[in-house]
Amino acid sequence: MLKILLLSAFFPFLFGNVYDFKVDAIEGGKIDFSKYKGKKILIVNTASQCGNTPQYAELEKLYKKYQGKLVIVGFPANNFGGQEPGSNADIKAFCSKEYAVTFPMAAKISVKGADIHPIYKWLGDEAKAKQLDGGEVTWNFQKFLLNEKGELIAVFKPRTAPNAPEVIAAIEGK
Repeated sequence: MLKILLLSAFFPFLFGNVYDFKVDAIEGGKIDFSKYKGKKILIVNTASQCGNTPQYAELEKLYKKYQGKLVIVGFPANNFGGQEPGSNADIKAFCSKEYAVTFPMAAKISVKGADIHPIYKWLGDEAKAKQLDGGEVTWNFQKFLLNEKGELIAVFKPRTAPNAPEVIAAIEGK
């Protein structure tokens, strides 16, 4: 029991929820997930040189359509085919110039492997615990949807468009 208490004190993400996370933002500073209580959250691992990269445009439209009810957080990652080789500054410039992205973007991380970022470890563990298909990230633009209470409710495969009927239905709670 003491071991569990010590672990929870030093590693709250092992036992908490998404609101326990503060991640580095692409432009500096932090993205504090506790600020998103009461909103749905769509977490997406992104890459600038992927066949799925045009999804940035759809994600931005979704973000604007549901502003106030949904926040999208992009996590650039170079785990698949070296498709996100740039620095945080390069990625931010690309997203702004090519897709006019205004939703929050985290600093570049790893979404799988030995150096997996804790938020993606948590997402994978949650997906497994809830028996949701797609807990392990298989490619760029995999999407994790959390409800207004910070609970993981759906995982969408990388090629599932952000405006696909199943994504919209999950966002709208249908």
